[in-house]
Amino acid sequence: VQLQASGGGLVQAGGSLRLSCAASGSAGLTYAMNWYRQAPGKQRELVAEISTGGRTNYAESVKGRFTISRDNAGNTVYLQMNSLKPEDTAVYYCNTDRASGWDGTPVVFRSSWGQGTLVTVSS
Repeated sequence: VQLQASGGGLVQAGGSLRLSCAASGSAGLTYAMNWYRQAPGKQRELVAEISTGGRTNYAESVKGRFTISRDNAGNTVYLQMNSLKPEDTAVYYCNTDRASGWDGTPVVFRSSWGQGTLVTVSS
């Protein structure tokens, strides 16, 4: 599976950005997806995740501000980021290692990462 992340940029504090992560692979799959971020000098951290069934989970630092969602085709996941803060500045990566088929059959594969997209929030 190849992942293509996009949507990063420079925004002022309080602003919004929407990141996208498109998965290319077998047709008809619904991908679970994780969004991670890594700020300079810090470890990579999990920001948000969505399961194949649509369950979502967020880091405490972004709850109420970020929303993860998936398109109807199941192969593009979005991270809507509102009320951005300077501490949200980081390179954001999408990651997946599982999907489900049209009949719900689970599909597991080697973990794949997008190339990263830089989000810079100015104060």
